[in-house]
Amino acid sequence: MIFDILTIFPDLFDSPLKEGILRRARLKGQISTNIVNIRDFADDPQTMTDDRPFGGGEGMVMKPEPLARAVKSRCEAGLPGARVILLTPQGRQYDQAVALELTKERQLVLVCGRYEGVDERFRAGYIDDEISIGDFILTGGELAALVIIDSVTRLLPGVLGCSNSAEKDTFSRKLLKHPQYTRPRVFDDQAVPDELLSGNHEMIEAYRFIASVLRTLERRPELLKLENFSTMEIKLLRRHYLFEKVRMIQENTQEK
Repeated sequence: MIFDILTIFPDLFDSPLKEGILRRARLKGQISTNIVNIRDFADDPQTMTDDRPFGGGEGMVMKPEPLARAVKSRCEAGLPGARVILLTPQGRQYDQAVALELTKERQLVLVCGRYEGVDERFRAGYIDDEISIGDFILTGGELAALVIIDSVTRLLPGVLGCSNSAEKDTFSRKLLKHPQYTRPRVFDDQAVPDELLSGNHEMIEAYRFIASVLRTLERRPELLKLENFSTMEIKLLRRHYLFEKVRMIQENTQEK
């Protein structure tokens, strides 16, 4: 997959793309990243990419011409059908489902907004999608772009060392992931649960499922509203007296 990142602060991407999974994916050719400095497409000696808003008001607005030229340059140099995404707090909410959706693309052009936003004419004429990573404000879209690159890359086939790691992540279904343990067996007088030491795969999976449901009930019960459980999982929920709690959450959602 090709990631094109359009930004006025290209150095922000230097270190993150050279570490961990992203580095390995780049070295293996599973992804390629192109950092595009929007200032290179300005047409004045000062390389201005922003100006005061018409009608007055606070802050500055990113100019449409440099943004449009930068997008055209990547779409012409890349693959047919590149998807151009503006990172903006006004976009649709990013989640695991959207990350999985983006893995179907061959090229993503990520436009990092800044200041008070981008000129509306650029947004209307050049953007295919708008994404927000949460209901909070960043100084720019660069960190949001890195979040998308990281979360999408790890879902691509062959990127993670374990083939089913991504499938069992938190948010791969509407459950938080179960607690994790490693050596030593006892730490601060707390022992690893016996089920995980049993060597019984069925017992381990049952323990992890119930632990996952309990953690979700405690921390994010709203996630359970749309979760579907298998017949075996329902039996486990009943055995641990959790079925009624989950059912009440789901029935309350249906009534609303």
